[in-house]
Amino acid sequence: MKSLFTTPIGRLRIISYLEGISLLILLFIAVPLKYASGLPGLTKLMGPIHGLLFLLFIFNTISVGVEYKWKFKDTTWKVILACFIPFGTFYIDKKILSKI
Repeated sequence: MKSLFTTPIGRLRIISYLEGISLLILLFIAVPLKYASGLPGLTKLMGPIHGLLFLLFIFNTISVGVEYKWKFKDTTWKVILACFIPFGTFYIDKKILSKI
């Protein structure tokens, strides 16, 4: 557990988890509330939070990719593209990041 906070891969895993949660909240809770009920408050709150986590995820992925000498075409694109797909960051964490 301590290695999650002290290693670059651990920090990337934490950020990917938070980014994935924020995307799910935004897509499946905040946006339906905004359009079905006319309540845009959660969308206004979660939008910037998700945007910040998204940027942190991208920058950390690139940083870890450079540090660990990942092939940009292969692994980095797989990891970066995962943040655009709901549940994608959880899949990448299980298949790639947890094994490094």
